[in-house]
Amino acid sequence: MCGIAGIITSNPSIINRDLLKKMSDSLVHRGPDGEGIWISDNGCIGLAHRRLSIIDLSSAGSQPMNYANGRYTITLNGEIYNYLELKAKLIDKGYVFQSNSDTEVLLALYDYKKERCLQELDGMFSFAIYDAKEQILFCARDRFGEKPFFFSHSLGMQFCFASEMKALWEFGIQRDYDELMLFNYLSYGILENANDKTQTFFKGIQKLESAHYLIIDTKNISVKKFKYWDINIDQVNTEISINDASIKFQELFYDSVKKRMRSDVSLGSSLSGGLDSSLVVCTINELLKGTNLPQKTFSARFPGFKLDEGTYIEKVVKSTNAEAYYTFPDESTLVDKIDKVFYHQEEPFGSASIIVQYNVMELAKNNGVIVLLDGQGADEILAGYHYYYNSFFNELRTTNKSKFNYEIKKYELLHSDNHINSKINYGFNRAIKNKIPSIIKPYFALKNHLQQIINPIFNSDFYNHNESTNFLGDNFNLHSSNSLNQSLYYSTFIKGLSELLRYSDRNSMAHSREVRLPFLSHHLVEFVFSLPSEFKIHDGWTKYIMRLAFNQILPNEIAWRKDKIGYEPPQQSWMENNSIKDKIVNSKEALVNAGILNKKLLSNKSSRQVSNENNWKFLMAGKLLDQKI
Repeated sequence: MCGIAGIITSNPSIINRDLLKKMSDSLVHRGPDGEGIWISDNGCIGLAHRRLSIIDLSSAGSQPMNYANGRYTITLNGEIYNYLELKAKLIDKGYVFQSNSDTEVLLALYDYKKERCLQELDGMFSFAIYDAKEQILFCARDRFGEKPFFFSHSLGMQFCFASEMKALWEFGIQRDYDELMLFNYLSYGILENANDKTQTFFKGIQKLESAHYLIIDTKNISVKKFKYWDINIDQVNTEISINDASIKFQELFYDSVKKRMRSDVSLGSSLSGGLDSSLVVCTINELLKGTNLPQKTFSARFPGFKLDEGTYIEKVVKSTNAEAYYTFPDESTLVDKIDKVFYHQEEPFGSASIIVQYNVMELAKNNGVIVLLDGQGADEILAGYHYYYNSFFNELRTTNKSKFNYEIKKYELLHSDNHINSKINYGFNRAIKNKIPSIIKPYFALKNHLQQIINPIFNSDFYNHNESTNFLGDNFNLHSSNSLNQSLYYSTFIKGLSELLRYSDRNSMAHSREVRLPFLSHHLVEFVFSLPSEFKIHDGWTKYIMRLAFNQILPNEIAWRKDKIGYEPPQQSWMENNSIKDKIVNSKEALVNAGILNKKLLSNKSSRQVSNENNWKFLMAGKLLDQKI
């Protein structure tokens, strides 16, 4: 896990070691163990690297790494989990290796298969390989977007890239916010443009989408983009039995965890008490049996808060004999850490839970664990969130009415005493909404417009300039989709998971920690999407196939939990802190001065009418404008 940066330019006087060092130094938190800079003989290509040593800790694993007598040069961020299997195949083909690193394996695989190498990789990565013979730069990002890749391109002039935008700002890209992104965030809480996944909150800076690669012709600095992997949600295996599916799921998950435990440094787990992270911890426990190796877990607790999951965390700790570590964030954590977290996140984030996650990563650092396994991705591929019931019921309503009625009854019975999650509306109102989604989509835009007339939030010029170009028109409706797989695909690949992966990457790398996600093995994901919907939601249970597959190693109270608690701190009470209120006032003043918010919001009366949700967005937007960050 590392930080990468690079420049291609038609003007060799631009590139020098000092500039590349400035870019890489801004990423030092991503790689405190070493640094490297490489400049091509013609001075038009420069690559930089910050190293966090995970596999092959020797200098043989340093980057930028050259290969094939200098034909290829790579800067890589991430891990190739199946590098040992790939290395064995490449040795059979006659390749010779000088290190034990996964980086050298990737270079050899690229030499052998060029862009088709991506089909062979099981990993999280973003990288750039310069091919001196072909004079191209090959850049790629992993299938789910676990590792970031930002870039700025001026045709015929320059292309620069980095793991984080702060390195591009060091290069000289202006830190100008995108008005349309900011408007949609403040209006609707939208953090990503689902219609254009390349867009960021800053003008002139794009991100490479997951499962894509770029080929940059270094002679004319032109860019071509290609998608290398996708899932067909309509290819469902209706022949497989649920028992066979359970066995296969178990095999694939064990293999994924085993590969993600490959490390030459200390390893642990983040544990929330939910089903997903608990399964990761229990699976590691099974794989460690007979080794006498301890497992460390890291958790956040909120004593006295009704959504605190301490009881479930303790059950997992007790059943695995894990060495447990805890952090207890409170309102002072929000006050003290919000500026630091925004510095690393660079763009607005959804809630104070991201600050809690930052604290958990800090806890791991303070206790000497560098690599952590985590349960992210399970909710999106296995229908863990309760709103997926809507899509499931919609599918059954049109495909199997008797099964629809059966599953409704099972759902009602199972969740009759669930006081955490709100009940799903599957009756007349839901049917109407499913029939006429065109009425639902403009509802929020109309509400926003009426708000602007009655009690305006925005500066009128800012509102008028942006309101006609919002992201709502083509916004997918998870609640009214026609199939469960359709909703899962949207959450996994379009909008939802990508935000969580951004939070996880920046928070872990802020403390030079590496997070690995066993549920995001593409082999496992492909298999899950091929299963019938009733294997994922069954008899009212979400994630049914996973519960069935691992019922024997999970504590029963966790394997068959009915409620779903997100990573939720007591944010509402935290927002009442006077220091936070002062920060909100400062943010609103900055936004008013920038011509974004209406100056009436600074009056005491108007301030009392603003919800905590909007106040959080004002906080985030204020940070976005803060040039000192």
